[in-house]
Amino acid sequence: MTRTNLSMSISADGYVAGPEQSADNPLGIGGEKLHAWHLGPEKDHPVNRQVVGEMMDGMGATIMGRNMFGPVRGDWQQSSWRGWWGDEPPYHCPVFVLTHYRKDAIAMAGGTTFHFVTEGVEAAYSQALAAADGRDISIAGGASCARQAIAAGLVDEIDLQVSAVLLGSGERLFDGFSAGVPRMELVRVLEAPGVAHLRYHVHR
Repeated sequence: MTRTNLSMSISADGYVAGPEQSADNPLGIGGEKLHAWHLGPEKDHPVNRQVVGEMMDGMGATIMGRNMFGPVRGDWQQSSWRGWWGDEPPYHCPVFVLTHYRKDAIAMAGGTTFHFVTEGVEAAYSQALAAADGRDISIAGGASCARQAIAAGLVDEIDLQVSAVLLGSGERLFDGFSAGVPRMELVRVLEAPGVAHLRYHVHR
């Protein structure tokens, strides 16, 4: 049965991106610190490698927001942007990008094809479910895409990589939800230097 996992790096004060996001600073001021656990000196720690493997390996499809795909805003206007990840993105599966503007699919090396979905997160999920063919689906972020997926009741599992970082402002993952929503149960805690990996089961 397909499992839908949302995995995000988050600060101790609840932000998944810092303030003033831009093309030169896509994670906002200080936001890159949230990803030191898998990009910095501790990236080869066994726990961190395990968590990265669980995030990426064997996924049947991925859903992400337009801001995560790139800095282009408004109509694509024949934009040549192909993502932050070079010629071979790390997803190796179909990726469904939420956007308000139509754009042709982009096939990349290594099995990643970016599909652009204008009908909302539930339409993206329906396409991802068909493409995954029984394998798991990843909700990759950013915060707006994640919130939409949670609000639509599409997420089975939330993995938070909590770093000992305080950003003070920026974009929060759980903004806009009522108290007690989503209803989550902590089912796993893993530790590595500077980060706690928390897994929650989401009661739909």
